[in-house]
Amino acid sequence: MQHDFWHERWQNNQIGFHLAEANPLLVKHFSSLNLQQGARVFLPLCGKTVDIAWLLTQGYCVAGAELSQIAIEDLFNSLNLIPTITTHGEIMHYSAPNIDVFVGDIFKVTPAMLGKVDAVYDRAALVALPNEIRGNYTTHIGAITQHAPQLLICFVYDQSLQAGPPFSVSAEEAKLHYHNLYDLMLLATEQVDGGLKGVCPATEQVWLLKPLRH
Repeated sequence: MQHDFWHERWQNNQIGFHLAEANPLLVKHFSSLNLQQGARVFLPLCGKTVDIAWLLTQGYCVAGAELSQIAIEDLFNSLNLIPTITTHGEIMHYSAPNIDVFVGDIFKVTPAMLGKVDAVYDRAALVALPNEIRGNYTTHIGAITQHAPQLLICFVYDQSLQAGPPFSVSAEEAKLHYHNLYDLMLLATEQVDGGLKGVCPATEQVWLLKPLRH
């Protein structure tokens, strides 16, 4: 993973991907996961997203993984929570009531470390990774979450017109990564207002991934 790239983005506050409000696609489609109150939702590469605050106020527990310690310190400050911090090898575990965030390389997060996951919400992880890493990432997330159902949001655009991240992940690629273990249902396709970074037309696709029964 491009650790230096993301550390520099957070260090310099170059975080145009950070939204000031909960993602409207999350708010609109989260119910499709059909979770019970108190269910535990995992957000890979979560940053300091306010989606976490939204999930907490809706009565869910949250787990996250994030490379940047700066992002997670900002997150807990914004939630007015003082975390308990422990270390698991190279991973730092920030914990408070109903929230656990693992800081470090997500590929070093283990199933035992993460614990029970009822669903995955991936808005900013798959699309943040270059093509050569995405296959390893999807395999790893499936393994550490015991193939919990997922709400996945992808950008789709002409990659030749704009360098990522976020990268374009087509429907064909999403199916390639997930079809062996999940039933994929396309919930919505919506235009990105003003295009991606104002450069090129783009859509966001919302996928519901339900684990296949083997």
